[in-house]
Amino acid sequence: MPLPFALPNLLQIRTTVETLLLGTLGGALFYWAELPGGLISGAMVAVAAYGISGRPVGLPQPLAHVILMTLGLSLGSMVSPEMVHNLTAYPLTIALLALATFCATFGSSVYLQRVHGWDRTSALLAGSPGALSQIIMLATERNADVPGIAVVQIFRVIILTGMVPLLLAATGLMGHGPLPSRGPEATPLALFELAVAAVAVSLVMKWIRFPASWMFGAMMASSVLHGTGWVHGTLPQWAYITALVGIGSLIGSRFGKISPRTILSHVWAALGSFSVAIAISAVFVAIVALTTNVKLSDAVVAFAPGAMDAMLALALTLHIDPIFVGAHHLSRFIYVSIVTPGIVHLFGKAQDDIDD
Repeated sequence: MPLPFALPNLLQIRTTVETLLLGTLGGALFYWAELPGGLISGAMVAVAAYGISGRPVGLPQPLAHVILMTLGLSLGSMVSPEMVHNLTAYPLTIALLALATFCATFGSSVYLQRVHGWDRTSALLAGSPGALSQIIMLATERNADVPGIAVVQIFRVIILTGMVPLLLAATGLMGHGPLPSRGPEATPLALFELAVAAVAVSLVMKWIRFPASWMFGAMMASSVLHGTGWVHGTLPQWAYITALVGIGSLIGSRFGKISPRTILSHVWAALGSFSVAIAISAVFVAIVALTTNVKLSDAVVAFAPGAMDAMLALALTLHIDPIFVGAHHLSRFIYVSIVTPGIVHLFGKAQDDIDD
């Protein structure tokens, strides 16, 4: 009788072990050097470098789901009444984020077209921040430059994940040193309740095709249980550290699977479009900082044009408001997923003339 699932072969097991080992060593090294966000960025750099050297890297989907749910549970455990009070600022800042996303997308697109000669469709898709899987699927359907788009998108995540903590530390908005205190650990019964709720909500969100369902499902379950006082306490420190190293390893493995030749051929396009997007985003961060009572560090991470999982992990390790950051990155994910196909249809090349 055939098994309902395929058992991993020796190569897959070795690849998983090597990826986790490298991520752990890289995270430990960066943490030892007291780099802000070092567990994430160290794991990311180590795994990416190993992959670029030609070695296979990656984590199996079930393990990736566990890492994302652990991250979500940790984020949800930080919910407090003070964070709920900040909801009054969300409509304005989310509207500004939508405008920032629109401007950054078109600014990066114009740069890629004028400086690097990209076609309009590829440039628009590469300039659209977040929602990488949707962007790649749309790029494939439109016969766009999929490798180039992937390099620009993943390069942006890599730089932001490593740069944002250093920027916050250099400006005095975030300090170096040990991981922030997260309060007492939850009891075994509370952890069991959290795990059951996280899996249940994540499966429902996966069924309705909610974006980032594993992480947001666990985060939502944990937020409700902690917010209502049903459970108290956080995940054990080892689980928290594992989630941070794991998410860094996941990001690094994405970049490590791209060939060095492909990376080198698009590196200047990636750096240039990233610079344009950051400059535009910085203008909107300044507007938020000057017109609202939102903390500058919260605005920087919320408006950073990076992947949701990476930015939420940074919010966790840097002790930045994860609810504010999560609401904004989810809003941008939905905005990009809904609006980008229409933008490409209106402003991109027609499908039948892309290869002319």
